Amino acid sequence: MNCCNCSEPQILCSSGQLFLQPLWDRLRTWEALLQSPFFPATFSITAYVGFCLPFVVLDGLGPSVPALRRYKIHPDFSPSARQLLPCLGRTLYQHVVFVFPATLLHWARSPAHLPRDAPELLQLGHHVVLCLLLFDTEFFVWHLLHHRVPWLYRTFHKVHHQNPSSFALATQYMSIWELFSLGFFDMVNVSLLGCHPLTVLTFHVVNIWLSVEDHSGYDFPWSTHRLVPFGWYGGVAHHDLHHTQFNCNFAPYFTHWDRILGTLRPAPAPAS
Repeated sequence: MNCCNCSEPQILCSSGQLFLQPLWDRLRTWEALLQSPFFPATFSITAYVGFCLPFVVLDGLGPSVPALRRYKIHPDFSPSARQLLPCLGRTLYQHVVFVFPATLLHWARSPAHLPRDAPELLQLGHHVVLCLLLFDTEFFVWHLLHHRVPWLYRTFHKVHHQNPSSFALATQYMSIWELFSLGFFDMVNVSLLGCHPLTVLTFHVVNIWLSVEDHSGYDFPWSTHRLVPFGWYGGVAHHDLHHTQFNCNFAPYFTHWDRILGTLRPAPAPAS
């Protein structure tokens, strides 16, 4: 069976590619938007705020819905408007003043190209997992250095720890150096692996979601760390320990580097 969307009609498409091709064809109808220099920054901030909003709503409902407290790591804490608004303001300011000009320069240097063919499903999943593992390793080294070198911590990373009890909108409450460092890791990884644009979008969505979930302060039965077996993934309770104790759990997602270097501190079991 020939795939009519393949760049060469003679090439047979795999079932995995056929599975993603309709989605990719639909996205390509928005080609002007996807290739716009405005798209990366707009996509990033929209996905980030969109993932944060449900947790902001839960925090607002918390005082009137006591049942939510059983899922909170810090049941007596709810971020106030004086905490939420500066976090949102810093994120918007940095994206407008720094992220957008940087993405504009990158676009001018190498405009986005959208291939006609979708990636294979297994290839997309493989690349997303590899990107997450690479990002986890890079951020672990960066993070450990910024805690072990006092000047780096005071100058660049301390701002992220100004809220000891984390909440979703505090995820990107960080210095511009830290924001650019994380963005650089993302760009290097997808370029190194030669990821398809659909894979890049998928990885960014997954990465933003996992970072927001890690800072949300909510440990639900369906949280990511409960779905990944054998304790390979730390999750929100694991990362919360880093924010409260500072000297442990430096990897953002997985646990293997902290386990190898002796900086892993398991999160306490939730109260029943």
